This record gives sequence, structure tokens and C-alpha cells, in this order.
Amino acid sequence: MALSASTLEGLILQELEANGIVTTGQYARTQELAEAIATAVVEHIQAAAEVPVTGGSSAGTYPVQ
Repeated sequence: MALSASTLEGLILQELEANGIVTTGQYARTQELAEAIATAVVEHIQAAAEVPVTGGSSAGTYPVQ
């Protein structure tokens, strides 16, 4: 499964709401916060993560897409 910042954003908002944090209203900025966090996490994982393949003709280390 590919990494998705929008899916992660939705999960972050669900967790915030489940913990009693108000995510809607005139002054709520949680949507922007969740989007920024999700985007940063996905970008970091895609930039830094590697998957080792230990056997076969595709042996080697590959970046996470």
C-alpha cells in the first residue's frame, strides 16, 4: 500500500476527535495542523526509509515510494 498524506491526515483528525479535541468551528485550525503533520511524516518516510531485499535477482536496498 502506498503512503498517503490525506489518509494519514484523516486518521490524525479521528484520533484528535476521539481524545476530545474540537476540530471544527470558526477558529479551529486542527485541519491545517493535521495536514501539515501528515505531509511531513509521509515526506520524511519516503525520503529516509529503505527496504532490504535479501534474495533473488532483485537483491539490494530500495527506497520507499
